[in-house]
Amino acid sequence: MRAHRLAAGAGLFGLLASAQARAEEGVGQINLSQTNWTAIAMFVVFVALTLVITYWAAQRTRSAAMFYTAGGNITGLQNGLAIAGDYMSAASFLGISSLVYANGYDGLIYSIGFLVGWPIIMSLMAERLRNLGKFTFADVVSYRLAQTPIRSMSAVGTLVTVAFYLIAQMVGAGQLIKLLSGSLLEYWQAEVLVGVLMILYVTFGGMLATTWVQIIKALMLLGGASFMAVMVLVHFGFDVTEMFAKAVEVHPKHDAIMLPGAFVADPVTTISLGIALMFGTAGLPHILMRFFTVADQKEARKSVFYATSFIGYFYILTFIIGFGAITLVRTNPQYLDAKGGLLGGANMPAVWLAHAVGGNLLLGFISAVAFATILAVVSGLTLAGASAISHDLYASVFRHGRVDSKTEMNVSKIATVVLGVVAIFLGIAFEKENVAFMVGLAFAIAASSNFPVLLLSMYWKGLTTRGALFGGWLGLLVAVVLTVLSKGIWVTVLGNAAPIFPYDNPALFSMPLAFFCCWLFSITDSSKRGQDEQGKFEGQYIRSMTGIGAEGAANH
Repeated sequence: MRAHRLAAGAGLFGLLASAQARAEEGVGQINLSQTNWTAIAMFVVFVALTLVITYWAAQRTRSAAMFYTAGGNITGLQNGLAIAGDYMSAASFLGISSLVYANGYDGLIYSIGFLVGWPIIMSLMAERLRNLGKFTFADVVSYRLAQTPIRSMSAVGTLVTVAFYLIAQMVGAGQLIKLLSGSLLEYWQAEVLVGVLMILYVTFGGMLATTWVQIIKALMLLGGASFMAVMVLVHFGFDVTEMFAKAVEVHPKHDAIMLPGAFVADPVTTISLGIALMFGTAGLPHILMRFFTVADQKEARKSVFYATSFIGYFYILTFIIGFGAITLVRTNPQYLDAKGGLLGGANMPAVWLAHAVGGNLLLGFISAVAFATILAVVSGLTLAGASAISHDLYASVFRHGRVDSKTEMNVSKIATVVLGVVAIFLGIAFEKENVAFMVGLAFAIAASSNFPVLLLSMYWKGLTTRGALFGGWLGLLVAVVLTVLSKGIWVTVLGNAAPIFPYDNPALFSMPLAFFCCWLFSITDSSKRGQDEQGKFEGQYIRSMTGIGAEGAANH
């Protein structure tokens, strides 16, 4: 890995160095039994601000179009920031930095995997999604295929993906709040707090409130992470080579942290993880849903461009933060327990690094940012799940489209409450899981069930309902079963001695199976319905490329 010496002006360097010195003077001993009132105060400020936004949004959310897509009035820049806010999750901030802290270079695999999925969305998905869809990606998949079975499958795939992703966010939330509240809150109480706030945002504010919560959170996270990364570089005189050298010196694995393979030594696991992260991005329902919030395909393209820029920059920061934590946190006894482990658990390096470079004030701010991150992401996930229940299942499958906007909104709000309660229980049940690992599983399921059917429905004339159903259901089933039989759940959660499925991620097996089944059962489909569906592809193709006939978001 090539190191770069970063130049800085003398004035800026002096300012940052003095800030670093003042921060180090103000760092006190960590006591987990005490409540971090600085962080709590910032939590309260953020919650109050977002509740005001929710109230403002609630006054404008009077239709299903406003609830699901904010009426299509979100600009490309705003949507790009909101997508980044959705994507830069607690798993990214806490989980990836903790993986870099524990394994060095190999932790970057997650960052790269998350990022490289964006060109797929930019080149293959964004415009066609906007031109073909309305509220959910199931609108696109069912455009020329049978509505009832396709929407049912898409809704189930959405809900399973949302469930795994929610686990990661809720676990991060519980650990963080419990850590900073000291004896004030127990873990389960922190889960309830996050769940209740999530329900309030989505139930009353819909997509408009969720979007602005995500935008504010993205700006806070980018600003806070940038400051932390710069302070780490200041500590090493902006010499990245020295930072890496010191990390190698103090880390128990020494030189191994700069080499690939220490964390994911098995090539099958590595490839499978890469596939999940690359293609799972294009199957995440809460990300896909955001392309229906803009007015047209031009704004959809802008959304992906801005989101890619913000997210790419953010993952560079997490890498610096992870290596900074190796040198500034791992070597400081106040952040370690009697056995040498991190206080508060394995997902806390970024939080303690904030204290190391900025004292209690920065610790409080970064903790509030992480809390905001979690709330923003779980709100987007919950809205996607509620939309699948109300729009895809209730309105389209059970009522066959014969339902008014107000009733559909009410069903979505009820679904939001139910999903919030489920998220609380899942967060409690999976308390000990690494949050980045759980996100990897969510990506694997999205890559195996949602992505193959969505891609083929837009690009392959030969896809029929039969092929989509066999491919989608088998991809989903195999991904879930192999996930349950892997070490992460079969051993860690269920307590069995050894995993039945030897790899941590199933995407290498489940995603190709889904594509193969979509192809096989489509080419062998000689039914009249299958021929009709293939004949409708040309009209779909013209609309997907030109937007002719597409509903404007504001008129949804």
